[in-house]
Amino acid sequence: MPNEPRARGRLWRPGKKLMVAAGVATAGVLALSSAAGAQDVDPVQVNLDNVWILLCAVLVIFMQAGFALVEAGLTGSKNVANIMMKNLIDFCAGAVAFLAVGFAIAYGGSFDGAGKFIGADGFFLGDGAFTYGTLTVPVFFTFQVAFAATAATIVSGAMAERTKFKAYLCYSFIISLIIYPVVVRWQWGGGWLYQGWGPLPTGFHDFAGSSIVHMLGGVTAFWGAKALGPRIGKFGPDGKPRQLPMHSIPYAILGCFILLVGWYGFNPGSELAADGAIGGIAVTTTAAAAIAALTAMATVWIRTGKPDVGMTGNGLLAGLVAITAGTAAVTVIGALIIGALAGVLVVFAVEFIEKVLKVDDPVGAVAVHGVCGAFGTICVGLFAAENADGFWKQGLFYGGGTDQLVAQIIGVLAIAAWTSVLAIATFAIIKATVGLRVSEEEELQGLDILEHGSAGYGEGFGTFVPAEEAASEPAMA
Repeated sequence: MPNEPRARGRLWRPGKKLMVAAGVATAGVLALSSAAGAQDVDPVQVNLDNVWILLCAVLVIFMQAGFALVEAGLTGSKNVANIMMKNLIDFCAGAVAFLAVGFAIAYGGSFDGAGKFIGADGFFLGDGAFTYGTLTVPVFFTFQVAFAATAATIVSGAMAERTKFKAYLCYSFIISLIIYPVVVRWQWGGGWLYQGWGPLPTGFHDFAGSSIVHMLGGVTAFWGAKALGPRIGKFGPDGKPRQLPMHSIPYAILGCFILLVGWYGFNPGSELAADGAIGGIAVTTTAAAAIAALTAMATVWIRTGKPDVGMTGNGLLAGLVAITAGTAAVTVIGALIIGALAGVLVVFAVEFIEKVLKVDDPVGAVAVHGVCGAFGTICVGLFAAENADGFWKQGLFYGGGTDQLVAQIIGVLAIAAWTSVLAIATFAIIKATVGLRVSEEEELQGLDILEHGSAGYGEGFGTFVPAEEAASEPAMA
């Protein structure tokens, strides 16, 4: 194999395997092996790395709340309970699927032959489960399962307000069971994209998941929304899209803020160690996100005459998605350029998907995650700066030629193709069995009561009650 497998930001050093019982590591300090031979690791650094990555895992899991609020805010209030339930259950269903099977597919087994494409060792974190660097198996798994949940939850927004809950439950299992883990294997699991195998002139690089997580989720979201068809009333008799009632812009922007905070676990955590690189990763993440919000706001302001709040929030997310692949590979200037372009791109992508492709995506998930995820991944081949470890080649704009750019394009196309085939098949099977879309009656009345048995808000929620009337009510025990 031409390269030693690695995790996202550091070399993978296959050290002492951890004995795992009931999901709890029983081994102590890891002894790492390298080309130079065995090497003991400072136990303080081991503990620091594990605490840092576990904290980052918590931040990434907290992003589920951000996704839920963005989706709930940009759709109707009659579906808020359904949306919250979907974002809860795609984490729970996905965690079980990834624990049982997905983690082994992503990281288990050898890296030769079929191992370039799929793993087959360490099911249920049993024998054969292994980890990276100084991390214990439970910590490494917890961090990885947070990413699997993120890939799954992206789809929820594009399929909002018209999807059967049991259909979404089936999908959540499948994406974390097979669709996402195979792509992880190709890159982070030391597979063919990482190795630079076949048509790739060099190894593909996606540091924290612009393509592996976000584009995969965005492509799946596109096919899910396509299979469902638009919401009732979305397109008028003339075929032009119409704005359907939204629930709460404050919810949506609060969700964006939560996602921004969570991204500091997503990107710096992908270094998989508490070392000096995490500060620079945080800076490029901040730069891209901030300028993308500004350029998205400016673009929509120029086009419509108003600085649209929701589109500005999507611009922030577009910048975060785009920088995620190259956050450790680009300079601050490169991050600003990538973020600025992503902010403009997302505005036109949302319009194109809705007006030209006629795909109803209530939250813009396809544009934010799919389009900007692909864009950011390709940008690594343009803006990657020099690095001493050989994790990537310099980009075209830094004198490195086209090798990294070609590798990035091939990787994006391969991930998009795999995801599309599996997503189309998954939604077709679900549609033919349990059914994919709710009835017209359910869609018009809202999914909360008919799908879940209770409204998202209690009776009278948000209704003004005069002080004298409130005072006449009996006190609660």
